Amino acid sequence: MQLFRTVKDLKDFVRTAKKEGKTIGLVPTMGALHEGHASLIKAAAKENDVVIVSDFVNPTQFGPSEDYDAYPRKLAADEKVAEAAGATAIFAPSPAEMYPHKDMTWVEVTGNITKVLCGRTRPIHFRGVATVCTKLFNLSQADRAYFGLKDAQQTEVLRRMVEDLFMNVELRIMPIVRESDGLAKSSRNVYLSPEERKAALILSRSLKHAKEAFAAGERDPRKLVDQVTAEIRTEPMSNIDYVELYGMPGLTEVTGPIDGRVLLAVAVKFGTTRLIDNVVLEG
Repeated sequence: MQLFRTVKDLKDFVRTAKKEGKTIGLVPTMGALHEGHASLIKAAAKENDVVIVSDFVNPTQFGPSEDYDAYPRKLAADEKVAEAAGATAIFAPSPAEMYPHKDMTWVEVTGNITKVLCGRTRPIHFRGVATVCTKLFNLSQADRAYFGLKDAQQTEVLRRMVEDLFMNVELRIMPIVRESDGLAKSSRNVYLSPEERKAALILSRSLKHAKEAFAAGERDPRKLVDQVTAEIRTEPMSNIDYVELYGMPGLTEVTGPIDGRVLLAVAVKFGTTRLIDNVVLEG
């Protein structure tokens, strides 16, 4: 497995791979790789000749009061995880390498899709996501790019961007990977104290119960949201940011009984750590 630090070196590598007729899979990450990331890399390795893993904590998707400086950076450990999962190369640039100009070009998806859920309290987040992913798609010339469904709003935003800009990349959205006790894998889980981690299990548990209620015939979106909200509030350490339900694709408002595919998503703080989780329901 090769490690690239510069745009030039990655472009040279990609140019050679394309000349040889190889397909390229891209797994964009912010590092601190865990089993969830490994599952994406493994999926990419099955479907492509070359797998590039980006390992870049992207500053443009963090607000001024968010955890950019504290976000875990573990490149040496990440290399081992990526190689074991089947990666061909890691691209680990510096911020200056990815953003060489002070007055830079932005890519921004507008509308309700970026204003609900995490977009409501993180107004610059998805502009940063769209911009960095556009750069990574261009640099890697990826045939396929792999993302986890845990960041469901991100995947919906990127779907819209790829569709609107006619990008030649297929987005492959993979299932959420969880710990044995149900907690969704996240690089931020390391911030949790033992007590907070135990409390955070209320997220997967409440979503599981909502899925069971849906399977039993509940189609009222308000009742499902209220059920999850009430259950999370039984955990004293929880501080709810949102519990919301939207139609898919596009994160559209659901005003009547659920008929189709919807996303039931939560964001909750435990101490200073904000966690997200979701379940997709399809009627």
